[in-house]
Amino acid sequence: MNATDKKILVGLSGWVDSAVSAYLLKEAGFDVHAGFMVNFESESENCTTRVDLAEAEKVARYLEIPLHTFDFVTEYEERIVQRIYEGYEKGLTPNPDVLCNNLIKFDLFLEEALSYGFDAIATGHYARVDRNDGIARLLKGIDPLKDQTYFLSRLKREQLEKAYFPVGGILKSEVREIARRAGLPNAERKDSQGLCFIGKVPMREFLRERLKEKTGDIVDVSGNKLGEHRGAWFYTVWQRKDLRIGGGSALYVVAKDVANNRVVVGNDDDAKLFSKTLFLSEWQWLRQDRKFPWKGTAKIRYRQDDQKVTVESFEDGSIQATFDEPQRAVAPWQFFVAYEGDELVGSGIIAQETDIP
Repeated sequence: MNATDKKILVGLSGWVDSAVSAYLLKEAGFDVHAGFMVNFESESENCTTRVDLAEAEKVARYLEIPLHTFDFVTEYEERIVQRIYEGYEKGLTPNPDVLCNNLIKFDLFLEEALSYGFDAIATGHYARVDRNDGIARLLKGIDPLKDQTYFLSRLKREQLEKAYFPVGGILKSEVREIARRAGLPNAERKDSQGLCFIGKVPMREFLRERLKEKTGDIVDVSGNKLGEHRGAWFYTVWQRKDLRIGGGSALYVVAKDVANNRVVVGNDDDAKLFSKTLFLSEWQWLRQDRKFPWKGTAKIRYRQDDQKVTVESFEDGSIQATFDEPQRAVAPWQFFVAYEGDELVGSGIIAQETDIP
């Protein structure tokens, strides 16, 4: 199928990356339409949905492409927002961006696009899809500081085959320059720093809307009380800010004991802050021809350098990852993403929490 025969729905967010994606696809000769997802609505000043839609409308008018809106508010509440609250309430650390890509953009949005006769969707993610031999492979974006394959790690093969990432082979600085040269109306709009579709709001403030404050103890790894907090679920492993413990060396959250409403802290060299082995749930191969035991590299958080690792599967169905070097601040419900060079080959959900002293 030639570009001129292909009809693509671009997820136009109102930000520059998706705008340049739409521009590049149109320049390449694709039949381009834009789609804006209404996923979250709130009267809070932190919610940017209305502003984002206005920006998307400006871009669509400028590029002279149709703009369609999709109301996913109910599904986003059920699939993303509730899962965030439930996870934090249990002492886990869900990743909204990974969940949103997996359950909204490349699920609902893709399904809608296909039902309306589009051949594929495109987004402004910094990632690449290699289709040279007829098999879609997910590769890291060219810009090492912007690579977003981590957030796309839960995509399935059939979703990837219908996905385009036009800016993945371009440096971020070049994307801005393309936007300026093309005269795109949002060329100078600053990048979003907020939660996926929710807005620029600190996670703790977002959680407080439904999780009540509950005073508890902050203790060291020996169980000595160092201070008090307002709810163990508001903290994340490796957090340093808002501990309100004065004096001495810097302290980090080592573990959360939600059942007893305790937050355990340690210093930068504390062994409790590091894990070499962890267990994974819901493993999926994106590269279907790979098998266990598998050796390669992986990361357990966005922008972490790739770490050498071995992943094994046992008779009881459990999957264990063992790093060559201990990893700092392993957080349950975050994602373990496996690579071979620049190619993402698989992923799992971190299931093992740091032992609580």
